[in-house]
Formats: sequence, C-alpha cells, structure tokens
Amino acid sequence: MSASAHPHPARERLDPSLYLNRELSWLDFNERVLELAEDTRLPLLERAKFLAIHTANLDEFFMIRVAGVQEHIAARTMHSGADGIPPTKLMGRIAAKVREQDARHARVFAEEIRPALGAHGLAIVDVDDPRVDPDVVATRFREQIFPVLTPLAIGHGRPFPYISNLSLSLIVHLHDPELDADVYARVKVPKEVVERFVAVDVDVFIPLEQIIARHLDALFPGMAVIAHSLFRVTRDADFEISDEADDLVSAVENELRRRRFGEVIRLEVAAGIEPEMLGQLMEWLDLHANQVYETTGLLDPSDLFGIVGVEGHDELRHAPWTPLTHPAFRPHAEEADGPADVLAAMRNADVLVHYPYHSFATSVEQFVTQAVDDPNVLAIKMTVYRTSDDSALVPALIAAAERGKQAVCMVELKARFDERRNIRWSRKLEEVGAHVVHGIPGLKTHAKLILVVRRERDRVRHYVMIGTGNFHAKNAKLYEDFGLFTTDPEIGAEVAGLFNALTGYAHPSRQHKVLVAPDAMRVPLLECIEQATAAHRAGEPALIRMKMNSLVDRACIDALYRASQAGVTVELNLRGICCLRPGVPGVSENIHVVSVVGRFLEHSRIFSFRAGVTHTVYIGSADLMPRNLDRRVELLTPVEAAPLVADLEDTLDRCFADDTDSWELDADGHWERRHGCTRSVHRELMERTAAQASAGAALGSPAA
Repeated sequence: MSASAHPHPARERLDPSLYLNRELSWLDFNERVLELAEDTRLPLLERAKFLAIHTANLDEFFMIRVAGVQEHIAARTMHSGADGIPPTKLMGRIAAKVREQDARHARVFAEEIRPALGAHGLAIVDVDDPRVDPDVVATRFREQIFPVLTPLAIGHGRPFPYISNLSLSLIVHLHDPELDADVYARVKVPKEVVERFVAVDVDVFIPLEQIIARHLDALFPGMAVIAHSLFRVTRDADFEISDEADDLVSAVENELRRRRFGEVIRLEVAAGIEPEMLGQLMEWLDLHANQVYETTGLLDPSDLFGIVGVEGHDELRHAPWTPLTHPAFRPHAEEADGPADVLAAMRNADVLVHYPYHSFATSVEQFVTQAVDDPNVLAIKMTVYRTSDDSALVPALIAAAERGKQAVCMVELKARFDERRNIRWSRKLEEVGAHVVHGIPGLKTHAKLILVVRRERDRVRHYVMIGTGNFHAKNAKLYEDFGLFTTDPEIGAEVAGLFNALTGYAHPSRQHKVLVAPDAMRVPLLECIEQATAAHRAGEPALIRMKMNSLVDRACIDALYRASQAGVTVELNLRGICCLRPGVPGVSENIHVVSVVGRFLEHSRIFSFRAGVTHTVYIGSADLMPRNLDRRVELLTPVEAAPLVADLEDTLDRCFADDTDSWELDADGHWERRHGCTRSVHRELMERTAAQASAGAALGSPAA
C-alpha cells in the first residue's frame, strides 16, 4: 500500500462549468448553518448555537483551505481545480461570500438573538447599560480580570508582539504627555482563563473586552487613552509531516509548535476602527486589504457556546434526547442486573447501530469492555483518529494490555487539531506495553475499526466493528453515524489483514468484500456505477443512491454524469461540499442533490447501487474526495443482511423526503431550502427508535 496507489482512470476533459468550486461549495454549506441561526422556528439557544458553529467552522476554513489558496497566490501559480477558477479570482469570490455572511451573522445576532435572549432572562449587555452596577463591574475587574492582564507596549525597542492564532486582543492608541508622543499597546483578552461573557448579575453578562476597555486607565496610568479597538487574527494552521521522520511523535510535536507561528491569513477588526490604527495593524502583520474583515457585530461569536451552555432555560432548547440501547444489545432477563452480552448478540446476527439514536456506551464501549473482561479474548485492535479525553475505549485498551492480552492501537497522530490528545494517548498506551503504531508513511489512517480476536474451542473467531464516524463518546450524541458489528469470517479476515498491513510490512491486494483506500476503493466504486449504468441500458432496474459529507473526486463525478446521461436515477445526500452540478440538460438531469443540516450533524457514508437483481450497499469512513481515495487508509464494508439493508434504505428514504432541515441544489449551483415542514429525518428517527424501545419493553423482550 502506498500514497501513490491507483491513478485516476482515464477521462476526457469536460467543460469546467460542469464543476462547482470546492471552497465556494463549502461556504454554501456554512451558509446553510447560518440559515438555521436565522430560522425563527428553532428554539432560541439552538439558534445561538448555530451562530457559534458558523464562526467555528469559518475559522477552520480559513486556517486550512484559505491558507492553501493564499499559498498558491504567493507562489504566483495558476493552479485551478476542475472548475477552472484561478486562485486570485477564487480568493476574491471567497472574500465576497464571507463578508456577506458576516453581515448576515451580525444582523441576526444584534437584531434578533441578542434582544430575544434578554427578553428570556439571558441578557448580553454593554458595560454602560443602565442595568449594570458600575461598582460591581469595577470589583470584578479589580479582583478577577486585572491580575491576569499583560499590557504590551509597541514602539522603539519594543517590537509588535506575537499574536496567537484566534486570540482576541485590544489595540490601544495612547498619548504620553511627558514625551508628547503617541504610542500603541496591545492587551490580550484572556478568555482562556476568564469567561468571555462575564456574569455581573443573575443571567446578565458583559463581554469581557468591554470591561477591560472601560478600565484601560488602570493598565496605563499617567497615559491618555486616545482610542482603542478589538482585533483577532487567524493563522495558517495546516502542516505536513515529512515521511522521512525517524520519530513521528517528535516530528508532530515540532510541527505543532511551528503551527503557532503560521502566517496570518485573516485580520478581523471591529467596525469603526481608527484608520491609522488599522493601517498600523496591517503593516505590523504584513497584510493586504483583502485579508481584512471589518465586522459590525460581535468579534468571535464562537464564544456564544458559553451562553448556550448556561444551566437552566430548558424551554429555549430542543427537548433532550437520550440515546437508547440497540434492541440487539439489551440485556436478557437473566442479565437484567448487568450489561448485555454483546459478543453473543454478534454471533447471533450482524447488528447495525445508528448514532445518536442508539447508545455508544451500550454498543461500542460495552463491546470493548466485555472483550477486556473475557478470558477467552486474545487480542483487541483498534484505530484511533479522533477520541475524547474522557474516552472509555483507550483506558479499556490499557486495561487489556495490563491483563496480558495483545492490545494494538493504530493512533493517527496527524488527525488535524487532535494531535496533542493523540500523542498523550499513545504514550499512555506504550507505558503499559500496548502495541502502538502510527500507520503507513504518507497516508493518514482514517478507517474506523475495532477487531476482537476470541478463542472458541479449537479455533479463533473475529469480532469486528466498522464505523462511519470516530470512536468519540461525546460526538456520538451529536453526530449521525452507523456502526456495523459483525462476525462475518471474510470481513474479519480482511480487517485482520489490514491491521497487519498497518503495523507491519504488507501490501494487501484487492479484497473480496471490503474496499480499502488508497489501493482499491475508487475503481470498485466506479465499477458499481458502471454496472448500474449497464443494467439500465439493458432495460433492467437501476438506481444509485449515496450519502456522504463531500463529493469532490473528479472521476466519481464524471462516472455519475455518464450514468445520468444513460438515464440512471442518481440520488445524492451531501451534507457539505458538492462539486457536481445537477440538473444540467444532457449531462445531469437525472441527478438529484439534497443536503440535510439540522439538529444532528449528518456524518455517515452510505453507498447503494441497484443493478438488475443485484443490490450492493457499502458503509464506511470515506467521502468521495481525492484525499480520502488517494491519501488515506479508508475502509468501506458491505452490508448484506436484508434487515440491515432495509434500515439503511429507510434512512436514505427519510433523508430525501425531509422538507424541514433540507436544501436542494439546482443547476446554477444555488441551494434552495425546502419549506414543507412535514418531514424531518431527525425527528422521525428519534420517534421510531423510542417506539421500538417502548414496544420491546412492553413485551419484556431482549429485542426492545
């Protein structure tokens, strides 16, 4: 297996107008998030949460994607994707879209959400609001804020200080009466150690920067404060690790340190900033005008997560949803006082668990915990891409190693923004003697796999869990994903072979059942598309349905265009990026694209192909993007049991029927929200899961 696995199949050069730009399509996705914040049908704190999510999404977009565009511009390259848009023109279109969304974001916060929060007892007020007691604010500043502030002068012998990524700062214009000279200073807003929204009364909050600004004279005694403003920088946070690194952990740690000093990509400033002050910031940070974003709203609204998380006010949130135990994993009567026997359930039949409707704790975590406690289990192997600090899985693997089992963990150190956590887990595992590996040079391991090897009589059996999402307990309550639990001998053997390839020296050939990138995923999927196309041409039933996060890969898009031209119906559910243009006469009029963005983050990948009497369905970790198909270890597994296939098709049906939290993409590249409000995939699946649990409980059945 290598990073330069299968080349793209030969293809003719199609009209660039048939492809939507990846970056602009991503901004369209984030606009759908913003539309949820604007949706007055949603509970108020849910709307505030979507404002915070929109900002957090945009920060990562600038740190990674815009940084890449800026690199092309700096290198004076004319590199462009299939859409043919050169970097300079693309940057202009990105900036225009971002500024338009920023203005909408500021408007909905100022005119709708902030006043409504105040009306419901969660007031975010200015420091000079008449409801605020100045003495309370002064005391809070003196006792809790002033001690952690560090004003930094800028001038002769005092160069402009380093500004950390995404930090919030005040730039202060001062006059020194003794020298009769103007000087500048920077004050970092210490929201890492003091809440961004400071509670000065019961459910009355003031932005931290306003309290600091009110008391600047305490920071600069004897100086006259001429003006001040708020600013924030975003830095290039992308990096590559050399395949030649002898110690990958040390190499990643070094790059993490360098990430702090990445080039500044964006400067956000408060509206009304003094022009001279803005000019100085641009000079100090070496920025051009198109990298400056002036906002009339709250700078860094991602901190609204703090307001969203305030205790109480449940009437301003969705009714809580508690994931339920999957019917197959409910304890039998004789197990009523303890957890279910997950391994026995897997021996009985394949199980498909759907998060967040089903519980992660009573499925994945119980699977691993039971394996640790089972004296007949010989080995537990797991991939870790992203997991939480409070994960039960890695500690379980540590316990397995301490009990003498073979514990193997493939930890992906290059999982962006989770590198430090993964390094910590790696070291803890190594300390107890677990086998820790970091995959194949040049490739990220993105497959979601757990393998349990158990001795049973005179042989061993493989118990496998294959997921579409990370093994992350917190995210499993928010992200929509599937997990297949199976003892299928062929799948077990093929997953075991993949673990051997990840830990040793091996180049697995194309498997019989599972599809593994980068060597054998794109081509088999293209073959499935071609088989459906051939079936339709032969007058047989044919249908292609896909659900994923992003569709970018040129070869896959071209194959779908050919299928549409042959008359095959293609239904695509894409949460995020779509570079395919549907509805183009003669090219894609048989392709229908929808996006569901709502209460839960749609994250699962389903690939369904009907070709005559053959129905092939895969789930797994891969989107149809070049990075997934060419530069990552990904795995898709077939789902073959009829009830499980029916569950997947039912989910697809509900996604395509959703008219509450869904958008349709037209031939002009415009996403139009549906407004029927009669169907909601999230609501329906919560109701169905609850009904199944209630029916089973009433019958006293383990299938509840």
